Amino acid sequence: MAQVPFSEPPWLMGLPSPIYNNSHRKWQAAIRPLIQKLLHDRAVEWDVGETVPEHVFGEFAAANLLPAALPAPLPVEWLKRLGIHELPGGLKVEDFDSLHSAIFGDEMTRSGLAGPGGSITTGMAFGVPPIIKFGSKAVQERFLPELLTGKRRACIAITEPDAGSDVAGVTTTAFKSDCGKYYIVNGTKKWITNGIWSDYATMAVRTGDPGSGPFGLSLLVVPLKGHPGVSMRRLKVGGQVSAGTTYIELDDVRVPVENLLGEEGHGMLYIMTNFNHERMAIAVGATRQARVALSSAFAYVMKREAFGKPLIQQAVVRHRLAKAGALLESQSAWVEQFAYQMTKLPRNKADKELGGLTALLKAHSGMVLKECAEVAVLLFGGNGFTKSGQGMIVEMIYREVPGIRIPGGSEDVMLDLAVRQLVKLYQSKTEALTAGPGAKI
Repeated sequence: MAQVPFSEPPWLMGLPSPIYNNSHRKWQAAIRPLIQKLLHDRAVEWDVGETVPEHVFGEFAAANLLPAALPAPLPVEWLKRLGIHELPGGLKVEDFDSLHSAIFGDEMTRSGLAGPGGSITTGMAFGVPPIIKFGSKAVQERFLPELLTGKRRACIAITEPDAGSDVAGVTTTAFKSDCGKYYIVNGTKKWITNGIWSDYATMAVRTGDPGSGPFGLSLLVVPLKGHPGVSMRRLKVGGQVSAGTTYIELDDVRVPVENLLGEEGHGMLYIMTNFNHERMAIAVGATRQARVALSSAFAYVMKREAFGKPLIQQAVVRHRLAKAGALLESQSAWVEQFAYQMTKLPRNKADKELGGLTALLKAHSGMVLKECAEVAVLLFGGNGFTKSGQGMIVEMIYREVPGIRIPGGSEDVMLDLAVRQLVKLYQSKTEALTAGPGAKI
C-alpha cells in the first residue's frame, strides 16, 4: 500500500540512506509492532482519560524496552549483571547506539502524542542517567538494580515554581542534620513529569549559601512515594496530559547523605550534561508529532471536497503543505545527522561539540511542530478544532505544541544558549590554536 506523503522519514519510505545499517533497520522492524500493541493501540483513549494504566510500564519492562530510553552507550555491565543481554529484535545491549535511541524515540511517539510514551520513558530517560554517570558504587548498588528492571521508578526534579530554564535559581535547600547523617530537604518542585508514580527523584538542591548561584547546586536522590515529609499532586496541563505532571512539596525530608550524586556544588555541571539527552529526545519526538499532524492533513485534503473539487486541487492548500513539508524534512534530516554524529564521537566530546547545537535543535523542533500542527488544524477546518472525529488527533497535537517549546529549556533561552555556547567553543578553539601544538581545546 502506498504511504501518505510525509508520513514516514525517507529511510522508511523505501529511499536509500547512508546513515542507517541493517542493525537499525532490524531494530525498527522489531519494535514497531511491539510498541503498537503495548501502547499505540490505546494511546489516544488513555490520553483522553489522562492516565496510562500502571501495568503498561511493567509490560515495557518485561519486554526489555525500558533500557532503550537511556542515552547511548547503555550501561552494559549493569544490564548484563541484571540478566538483560539483548533488547527486542536480538539487539545486543553493547551494540545499542544513538541511532537506535532515536529510532526508539520516534516509534514511541508514532501515535502523534507525547503523553502516553512520556508516561513510560521520561523518568528512565532523564532521572536514571545521573545515577549511572555520577553515583558512587554504593549508590548505584542501592538504586540501579530495581530502576533498570522497572521494579521501581525515578524522575528528574529540577524545575520549581520560580526556577525553570534558569536552573541556577533553584531554591530547594538541602542542609546536613546535626548528626551529619542526613540532608534535610525543604522546598517545592513543579512540572515534574512522572513524579506522581516515582519512588525516587534525582533532584537539584541547594547545598550552598542562598547567593551561591550555580556553584551551590548539588544532585541528590530523594525518596518520594510514601516518604515522610513528601507530598505530591498531579497538575492539570494543556497537553501531554497522561504523562503525570506533578507538584512536589518537601517539608524537612530526611535523605541519607550517601544519596548525594558526585560532589557537592557540582550539580549544575551534572544537570547540563543530562540536558543534552533530554533535548535530543524532545526533538526526536516533536519531529514525529509534526509528521503525524502533516501527513494526517495531507490524507484529509486528498479526500475532502470544497467548491466542487478535492482540497488538494486548491493551490493555496498545496502551498501550505509544501512549506510545512520542507521544514519537516529539513528538521528530520538534522535529527538524523545529530544521532549519526553521536555514534562517531566520544560522549564527552559530543557533549562539548554538540551542546549548543542540541539546544538549537530542540528549539527548532518546537518551531517546526508549531508550523505543521497549525497547518494541519487549518486544513482540517472545523474538524481540526473539534475534540472528536476526523480531526481529533491534530487538535490534540496542536495543544501539545507548548509542551515542546517550553520544557527542557524554553525556546528563547535555548536560542540564546545555542549562540553563547557556539561563541564559547569558537573562542576556546581559537585560543588553543594561538597557544600552539599540544594545547588542550
